[in-house]
Amino acid sequence: MKSKWVWVLLLVLIGVSVYAGTVLATPPIALTNVPLARGTNTSDGTLPLQDGTDVAMAQITVDLGGSSGWHSHPGGAIVVIRQGSLTVYRSVDSQCQTSTYTAGQTFIERPGEVLDVVNTGTVPYVLFVTFPRFPQGVPPRTDEPDPGTCPGV
Repeated sequence: MKSKWVWVLLLVLIGVSVYAGTVLATPPIALTNVPLARGTNTSDGTLPLQDGTDVAMAQITVDLGGSSGWHSHPGGAIVVIRQGSLTVYRSVDSQCQTSTYTAGQTFIERPGEVLDVVNTGTVPYVLFVTFPRFPQGVPPRTDEPDPGTCPGV
């Protein structure tokens, strides 16, 4: 009988974990993601890409006042800003770090880094993003809960 209650408790805890992860994730606001390409690395190149991981590219547009929502990338991201300006809010340990970028600049999102990118400009921002080194069959983006390190974001 005791073993039955252990299984019931375990199932309840799993259900709560799945529900909390879904509810606490912060979705993008006013964001359009247009996948441009995706392929699996099979080369012997000199860039640090693992054989069998995917590389994808996307054009991302965020309207005025919109944001990416808190997220991370399993393989990181290389971001080129084509239009507009934005502020990147990074949660590092228990600190909020911010950086502002404008058209013509680029920045890197490290694998697993939790951040939110907010349109702080006067026009929609347009990004071209390359997502290197992420596992096949896995999305290049992971929605994350608000870490609470950047109040008001």
